[in-house]
Amino acid sequence: MPQALNVGLMVPSNNTTMEREMLAWLPAGSTCHTVKIPRGKGLLTPENLPDYIGQALKLAAVFENPNVDVVAYGCTAAGFISGPAGDAKLQDDLKRITHKQVVTTARSMVEALNDIGGKKIALVTPYLDSVNTQLKAFLADGGIEVKRFNSFYAQNTDELGRIEAYQVAQLARETMGDDCEAMFIGCSQLPTAEILGDLAREFGRPVMSSIQVTARRAQQAAVKTVAA
Repeated sequence: MPQALNVGLMVPSNNTTMEREMLAWLPAGSTCHTVKIPRGKGLLTPENLPDYIGQALKLAAVFENPNVDVVAYGCTAAGFISGPAGDAKLQDDLKRITHKQVVTTARSMVEALNDIGGKKIALVTPYLDSVNTQLKAFLADGGIEVKRFNSFYAQNTDELGRIEAYQVAQLARETMGDDCEAMFIGCSQLPTAEILGDLAREFGRPVMSSIQVTARRAQQAAVKTVAA
């Protein structure tokens, strides 16, 4: 039986989904010590991202706690707005502050798709075009091509928080195509735990989400820590 983990989870202050769904994907008995990063109702942009990341780094010191096995930075948008180099720097900074293994949702997304050979994908997000463009660029840097795409185009965090799992499933069905090897549902606010299995069986191909891949990478990082 997989070992239970104590995860230090960092999410935006508006996030109401990730802790609950992380625990659904992690081994039984796992816990999340969740820290919420302050932000306004507007979506993240390159302009407000530096302040957001600065606050995240200040808050991260709480995860020096020896009871925390691994730290998960669970904000997809912040990762790919920063770009691959920026996301890697943030991961390194969080490791330095917390003295723990750290996984980011943005990097977990690319690694999980590469693990299954998902080079041509369908992508569903809740973001506006400016952010979607940066997400596609982040994936392209990892050798992943977005063949089909759809978004809820949420204007603010209130709209984002009202999106329900059945709506995500419906948009996924409208988006998936025969030319795609896998589907990815991006954003750690979107609820997906109850729909991924059904969608994968229906499509006959892998369907992944931000929260699911973060939980998987957190388990792998924790194993590395034990091995070391």
